[in-house]
Amino acid sequence: MSAEHIPVMLAETLAGLAPAPNTDCIDGTLGGAGHAAALLRATGPGGRLLGVDTDPAAVARGQARLAQFGDRVVLAQASFSQLATVAAEHGFAQVGAVLLDLGISSFQLGEAERGFSFQAEGPLDMRMAPGNPLTAADIVNYWSQDALADVIYRYGEEPRSRRIARAIVAARPIQTTTALANVVSRALGGRRGRERIHPATRVFQALRIRVNDELAALEAVLPQIVTLLAPGGRFGIITFHSLEDRIVKLFIQQETRDCLCPPDLPICRCGHRATLRAITRKPTQPGEDEISYNPRSRSAKLRIAERL
Repeated sequence: MSAEHIPVMLAETLAGLAPAPNTDCIDGTLGGAGHAAALLRATGPGGRLLGVDTDPAAVARGQARLAQFGDRVVLAQASFSQLATVAAEHGFAQVGAVLLDLGISSFQLGEAERGFSFQAEGPLDMRMAPGNPLTAADIVNYWSQDALADVIYRYGEEPRSRRIARAIVAARPIQTTTALANVVSRALGGRRGRERIHPATRVFQALRIRVNDELAALEAVLPQIVTLLAPGGRFGIITFHSLEDRIVKLFIQQETRDCLCPPDLPICRCGHRATLRAITRKPTQPGEDEISYNPRSRSAKLRIAERL
């Protein structure tokens, strides 16, 4: 598999974030550092960037790719769920732009030993951070059938989760990515109808999300981003499945309202005041040209909001 990383919707992201010259920015999902390099070029010689990634390999790649920008770059290995703390430690506050690209990087997919893809045989790992004690193998081989089915249904949105869980339990122990993909394929009878995706795709998505607790991290970071942004600063979040997009959408809807009380209350009792203005009323999606040269961008959605 190619390990080339192509930043998704790069032009749309830069246009939407519109970082002012000489302002600080944060890339909370450094990945291949493509977005980070573009932000540094856009902000000019007076702009700094804090790049954060839970994957130490991504931080190492970022150091190499962004070396040309010298001391304008600060990189940290950490989960973006602790973004406010990391930013404070490195002197980043009231920044002009924050970006999260929640997709798994091409580098991670291309490293069979990480276990993110069933395109090549590898261990059932799926950890973004090597220090994470939970692996996909733990869930597949030791969790109860009901718990496994719940993970597949909740995080993979797979309606046939019970059937898949029964097949997995019956086939234990399962040690590799290809073995798991084969078990799922047999359980579902291979590709069905007009489905373009492999039958195991949703299962792998579900396991990866649960192993890395991705949705909880996203929910934790959103209010932190608001506190980090200067008035007029913008954040952009690129999601790749409906669970992530729903969390971002609802947060922006909430933070663009002055009152969160039920509509039947005659006066506001919550005291909530809007903190954001939505820049994208509907999510931006890649065009046909981008999808043609980067098929992994097909499901991407970009939402942008501005700090009031």
